[in-house]
Amino acid sequence: MCRHLSKYALVFIFLALSGLIFLLHNIHTVENWNCHTISALYQLESRMQSSFSALNLPTFNHNRTFCAYLGQKPFPEDELEERYLLDSIAWPTPPPGSKPTPLRKTSDPVHSLFAILPTKGRREWHLGDELEALVQIHDFQGRPKHHGGDFLLARLHSPELGAGVAGKVLDHRNGFYSAVFPLLWEGSAEVEITLVHSSEAVVVLRRLREERPDRVFFKSLFRLGFLTETTVCNMCLPSDQQPLCNYTDLSTGEPWYCYKPKMLSCDTRINHAKGGYLKHLITNKEALLFQSGVNIKVRIHASGPDKINVLPPRKGMLHLQSHVCTLCIMPHALIHSNNFDFVCNISCFVSEVEVENSSVNPEPSKQVPSGYFYEDSWRPLSGVTMRQFNESSAVTYCLKNKVINMYGDSTVRQWFEYLIALAPGLKEFNLHSPKNVGPFMAVDSANNILLKYRCHGPPIRFSTVLSSEMRYVSNELDGLSGGPNAVVVLSIWAHFSTFPVEVYIRRLRHIRRSLVRLLDRAPGTVIVIRSGNLQALDPEVSLFNSDWYSLQLDAVLRSMFKGLDVLLVDAWQMSLAHQLPHALHPPEVIVKNMIDMLLSYVCPEKENS
Repeated sequence: MCRHLSKYALVFIFLALSGLIFLLHNIHTVENWNCHTISALYQLESRMQSSFSALNLPTFNHNRTFCAYLGQKPFPEDELEERYLLDSIAWPTPPPGSKPTPLRKTSDPVHSLFAILPTKGRREWHLGDELEALVQIHDFQGRPKHHGGDFLLARLHSPELGAGVAGKVLDHRNGFYSAVFPLLWEGSAEVEITLVHSSEAVVVLRRLREERPDRVFFKSLFRLGFLTETTVCNMCLPSDQQPLCNYTDLSTGEPWYCYKPKMLSCDTRINHAKGGYLKHLITNKEALLFQSGVNIKVRIHASGPDKINVLPPRKGMLHLQSHVCTLCIMPHALIHSNNFDFVCNISCFVSEVEVENSSVNPEPSKQVPSGYFYEDSWRPLSGVTMRQFNESSAVTYCLKNKVINMYGDSTVRQWFEYLIALAPGLKEFNLHSPKNVGPFMAVDSANNILLKYRCHGPPIRFSTVLSSEMRYVSNELDGLSGGPNAVVVLSIWAHFSTFPVEVYIRRLRHIRRSLVRLLDRAPGTVIVIRSGNLQALDPEVSLFNSDWYSLQLDAVLRSMFKGLDVLLVDAWQMSLAHQLPHALHPPEVIVKNMIDMLLSYVCPEKENS
C-alpha cells in the first residue's frame, strides 16, 4: 500500500514541476492573453482589492502644507501673480485672539433677517434701477453678530416669469451684508438670501483645505504577470514614511506620487483610481457647524415684504440717490449700528438728484451680472448674442466641418452626452472606454463633425483610469492643430477643491500658456471655458466639495483668463439665478442654455441678421 502511495506521490511531484517549468518558459505568452481574459481577471482582482481596506494611508504633519510648492519652481512673475490672486480671494477672518465659538453663538439663518431698502424715499422700483437688500446675521440666541465672514448667496427671481438673476453680496464685516441686484424685467421679483455656511464653518473649511490635502486619497495598481500590489497616491505625499514613485510630468512639472510597491518597480503601474474619502476630519463641536436644514444652505427670511413689482423704465431721467438712515449709515459708508430694527422697515431719508442723462456720469458701483434668465432662457448682458438651438438641424449646421475637443471633469462630459442626444447624426465611436471615464469620441461623417472628450489629469476622482489615458490638458492642447474650424472646451474645477489654491493656480497657469501658444500658431481657434457651478450640499459633501471652495476657485479662474481671447460660459451665475435646486450636474434646462451659449460662441449671429 505504501509503495503505491509513494509511486503516486512521485507522479504528482513530476507533474507539478513540469507545469511550473512550462509556466516559467511561457510567462510572456501568458502576459499577452487577449484583452477580454485580462479584463475579466482584472475585474475579479479589483473586487478583491476593494474588499482589502488595509491601505497604508500617509500620516500628515498638519502644521504645514505639503503640496502648495511641489513641482517646478515658479518664476518671480508667477509668484507675484500668485500673491495677487490669493489676496484677491482673501476671506474675512474672526477677530484676532477669538476662541472656538460654541454653536449657540454662531450664525443662525432662522434668527437672521433681511429687509429690502426703499428707493427714492418710497417703495417703488423701475426697470433699470438697482435693488438693495440689507441682511443682519444673528446667532442662535437671537443676538446680532459683530463680525463678517459668513458665506451668503443672493438671487432675485420670478418663478411665474421664469426669470432670475444672481445678486452681489457685500460683506461689511460687522454682521451686516448688502445684496445688490439689477432690475432687468418688468413684473414681480422676489429676493432670496441663503446662508450657505456660517463664518465659523468657513474657518473649518479653510483649515481643511490648507492642512488636509489628503482627505481625498487615490490609489494605483501595479502588476507584473500575476503579481499585483496597490499603493496610495496623491499630488503630495510625505516622503519620510516610505519610498515614493515620482510620476511628475516632464513637460509641465505637475507633481504626482505613489508609494513604491514592496516587490514591484515603479514602471509597472497600470492605472489610477479614487481611493476614498477620509473620515473623522473634524471634532464633534465643529460637526455642529455642518448640519443640513440648520446651517447649511438655509434661507434667511425677510422682516417685511420679500417681493417687489418692477415698473416700466423711467423716461429721460437719471436718478442718483444717497441714503441717510435714522438707524444706521447705509452700505456706501458702512453700517455702524449693532441693533438694527427690522420691524420698522428701516426708515430712511432719501435725497434725490434728477438730471439729464447727458450731463451726469452713471453710478460707478452698479452690479453688472453676466446675464439673467427670462422665460427659462439665458440672456447674456454683454458679448455674444444668445441664439436658440432648438432643432437638431441647427446644431448640425453650426458644427459642420468642426472638430470639438472637450477636456475636463464630468460637468463637461455632461455637455458631450447632451450634444450626442441633441444631434442624432453624431454617432459615438466605441473606444471600449470605461463608462463615465472616457476618452469618448463621436463622429458625423456626413457633415464632417468630430466631437471628442477626455478627462483632465490627476487629481481626478473618477473610477479606474488606465495610466496611459491620464494626460494633462496642457500637453493635449500643445498637440492640437487648431484653426477657425477647431473648438476647445475646458471645465477644470471640481476636483481641485481639496487642495490649497496654489495647486489650482499652477494648473491653470500651464493651461493658459498652452492656450496662448495655440492661439499664436492657429488664430481663430474658438476657446470656451465653463466655470464651476453650485451644487447640493450635506455635512459630508461640504468638507470636500463645498460651494465656498468652488467660489474661490471660480474667482481665480476668471482672473487668470481675463484679457485672453477665450469665452466664458458662466455656469456659476446660471446655477445661482435659476430656481431649480443646485446640483453638481445641473438639470437639463440649465444645460440646454449652456449648450446654446457654447453654440452661440461657435456660430455667432451675423450683424445683418
